Amino acid sequence: MTAISYATAQILRVLPRTTITRAMGKLADFEWPDRVGEAVVNLYCRAYGVTLDECQKASGFTNFDEFFTRELREGARPLPTDPTVVISPADGRIDSIGPVDGRSFVVKGRPYQVDELVGDPEDARGYEGGAGCIVYLSPRDYHRVHSPVDGRIVSVRSMPGDYYPVNEVGVRHVPNLFIRNRRVAIVIDSKEHGRVTVVMVAAMVVGRITVTGIDARDVPFGVHPFAPGIEVSRGDEIGIFRLGSTAVVFFEPGVIASWLASEGATRFGDPLAKGERR
Repeated sequence: MTAISYATAQILRVLPRTTITRAMGKLADFEWPDRVGEAVVNLYCRAYGVTLDECQKASGFTNFDEFFTRELREGARPLPTDPTVVISPADGRIDSIGPVDGRSFVVKGRPYQVDELVGDPEDARGYEGGAGCIVYLSPRDYHRVHSPVDGRIVSVRSMPGDYYPVNEVGVRHVPNLFIRNRRVAIVIDSKEHGRVTVVMVAAMVVGRITVTGIDARDVPFGVHPFAPGIEVSRGDEIGIFRLGSTAVVFFEPGVIASWLASEGATRFGDPLAKGERR
């Protein structure tokens, strides 16, 4: 632990994180004059190395939220032709990838209880002996999350929590970070790949998480079941981070035949794993 990272971690603990997050959410919704918007977008793109060539629009954003949640143009990300291939749900960096050991999943050397991540002990038992991965979205990334498989969204669980930053400092210095922060679990039942859960974990200045099937810009707390379920194809949008964070994906035992990705950079639509046919 360096002196700088330790000091940063201590500062994070005393900051009014929820207040800052709500204030940033309001600021992101502020409708700016065209010149101001153009200046902010250009500065942000230069600062974080953002390119807009794959997006539906590259200018004319009415506020920061519209820019940050920008959509890709149709066909920008061709998907693998093999239907058994599971795809990466988001742009970002794969930070952890591997087996679920009993009821825990290890992130950066720290075990996390799957039931606390997905928000349901009964559902979590189905992932014992399965597999999982974590995709961290940085400020430069595209911030929409997509289904890694074909299937039906059968439930969404929205859980309250804190708003610690989900970066290197937060992961290393905030105990149980991913289960302390606000999160939304999207449960997808797939004929090919069993039950898959995508957990969207919020962070500081991520005031809202929007998901398919719920009109609210921020998913209300609680369990939201869908019957018979919302049909989604592999690659369909299932959620939006209104400012950035992390997606955790869990698979049941016997679903992943082999990983096609490793820790490092990934993009939505990239091959993540080869699935076993069921």
